[in-house]
Amino acid sequence: MIELEGVPELIDPVMVAAFEGWNDAGDAASTAVAHLEREWKGEVFAALDAEDYYDFQVNRPTVWLDGGVRKITWPTTRLSVVRVGGEKPRDLVLVRGIEPSMRWRSFCNEILGFAHELGVEMVVVLGALLGDTPHTRPVPVSGVTSDPDLARTMDLEETRYEGPTGIVGILQEACTHAGVPAVSLWAAVPHYVSQPPNPKATLALLNRLEDLLGLRIPLGELPEDARAWQLGVDQLAAEDSEVAEYVQTLEEARDTAELPEASGEAIAREFERYLRRRDIGPGGHATESGDASYLRDPAGGRTRPPKPVRPEAGDDTGSRPRPTAGDGNDGANGDAEGPRDSAEDTPEPPDASGSPDSPDSPDSPDSPDSPDSPDS
Repeated sequence: MIELEGVPELIDPVMVAAFEGWNDAGDAASTAVAHLEREWKGEVFAALDAEDYYDFQVNRPTVWLDGGVRKITWPTTRLSVVRVGGEKPRDLVLVRGIEPSMRWRSFCNEILGFAHELGVEMVVVLGALLGDTPHTRPVPVSGVTSDPDLARTMDLEETRYEGPTGIVGILQEACTHAGVPAVSLWAAVPHYVSQPPNPKATLALLNRLEDLLGLRIPLGELPEDARAWQLGVDQLAAEDSEVAEYVQTLEEARDTAELPEASGEAIAREFERYLRRRDIGPGGHATESGDASYLRDPAGGRTRPPKPVRPEAGDDTGSRPRPTAGDGNDGANGDAEGPRDSAEDTPEPPDASGSPDSPDSPDSPDSPDSPDSPDS
């Protein structure tokens, strides 16, 4: 039995979770939860025992000095609470950590135990995947769920994905079996510039979360960082003719796929989102939608992102499943859990034909080698 001391009674609490690792391309998802914790001054009230879930040879502890005293920080998952004020106050339980190395069922059961004790009404898990999406276009964000009723009432995709999955897919299914409404939001990160951070993808996830929960999220310098990131990638791509040509190909494919979405209903929906986001939130920050926020001038002296990786012919082999981004207007319908790019485990570029309606990853349901997407 989990007993929480010092945690106040929460108002309509929603749990928002993200995990570093396979499901966190460009660190976009974990950075989004860290942003919420920082902006709303979250207070950590619990941490899972690192001994139970992590292989320390994979996720090594770190040693640091505190006033001359050596201390160790262990890889783990922490829970914090933020109080969101405004006309309709709502509290958030934030879960941020690293994808566990073992005992995933026990890990999910422990998180669900906290959710039960805190009276959580819904769980939203954030993820990011690598996809064939151009950095010059709005970041596709897909919302998926295993609950048909939730899909209908909240305008989400009902997941149909089958294949490998990560902790995002496992936690979502654990919530569904426990009777807790659960949603996964997936951002598609360009595979040719997958190194973290990716503030544009983080901003897109927060905007979609804002729509889903009806909150006003203070964005701070994130819109400015996103614009600086895009300008930096523009400059680097312009210096390499092969990369520039490849980006143009992705742009044409994306624009062609979005033509059917240019209906009156779709335009009206996007305009409503713009009007909601342009209001000033409780933190005094304008919450404009994706591209509108990029019109601001970036602060000087920002670090340029690393040079995009050149796409090479035939670079689609390997033992890892490949996430693919969907071309949907509202998001990569790929709900797959996109593996993050890392030195030890670099996922391959996704297929351009990826369908956004896959459950846990951006891969289409009939693509056997797509990674788990938000629905598995």
